[in-house]
Amino acid sequence: MSVLDWLTSPPPDVAVEIDRGHVGAARVEWRGGRPVVAAHAVEALPPGAVTPALAASNMPDVGVVGQAVARALGQLGGRKHRIALVVPDTVAKVSLIRLENVPPRAADLREIVRWQVRKGAPFPVEQAVLSVSPGAPAAAGGREFVVALAREDVIRQYEQACAMAGAHAGIVDLATFGVLNSVVAAGGASAGDWLLVHVADTRITLAVMRGEHLIFFRHRSEESEGTLADLVHQTAMYYEDRLNGTGIARVWLAGMAPTGEADHVRRDLEERLRARVEQVDPRAAADLVDRISATPELVDALAPLVGVLRRSGRAA
Repeated sequence: MSVLDWLTSPPPDVAVEIDRGHVGAARVEWRGGRPVVAAHAVEALPPGAVTPALAASNMPDVGVVGQAVARALGQLGGRKHRIALVVPDTVAKVSLIRLENVPPRAADLREIVRWQVRKGAPFPVEQAVLSVSPGAPAAAGGREFVVALAREDVIRQYEQACAMAGAHAGIVDLATFGVLNSVVAAGGASAGDWLLVHVADTRITLAVMRGEHLIFFRHRSEESEGTLADLVHQTAMYYEDRLNGTGIARVWLAGMAPTGEADHVRRDLEERLRARVEQVDPRAAADLVDRISATPELVDALAPLVGVLRRSGRAA
């Protein structure tokens, strides 16, 4: 995953996140060569309005979600015709695919990747939207690619909710990818291997990065069995046995505002991985205007929004 430069069109300055319990929105401006969160909003969703899932409808009534998006965008000010949209990790299957020979044409690359993911896809690939991003170079001269596969009709529901609010989702990204980009944009990517633990109300996602390249991605939904400690243990074993891991240099924790529970999780991670654990703070990637009070909950909410906007563009 090349986490910063991938667009040639003018980037949006507004991002919207739609998850099970809320719609979040933020507007980022460049002032004096620095990105600044100029406005933000969070609107609660009624129970059942969004049910993040890979292979089933996520919104029984898209209009209800669209109204929440409109209310959130209405609090930001400015023009918001084109936005970046952040969706839950659980709407997509993320895979890492290694190719020994990379075709020069993007269309050929997509066809090769589409053929490779066909067998393991949980639904017909003809019904899917496919994202292919460069990953880490392979030692033998090939390259890995980060592939995200989602059902087209599911993504369309999220896009339609934004369209009902008068906004076009020019970019769609997963929440954890947004948080990863927030860490990278803030200069938090270690030269070696590092881990992001992203906790949300519907899922836990672990992502291992090698510098600025994704080398492992796994999420567990709320219906799955096992604890966060189990997931970390399984990830650590896979990292050591299959990824030639020599040690996690740094751990970032997101989605858990500092509490007694978060402190307990942090201590467990430090003991298990023998690495420094820090809270993701998007203020290192984009300043806040003076009138915005940086509560721990707001810091968590802004991380994926700031990340997707920092990924999509820089100062002119």
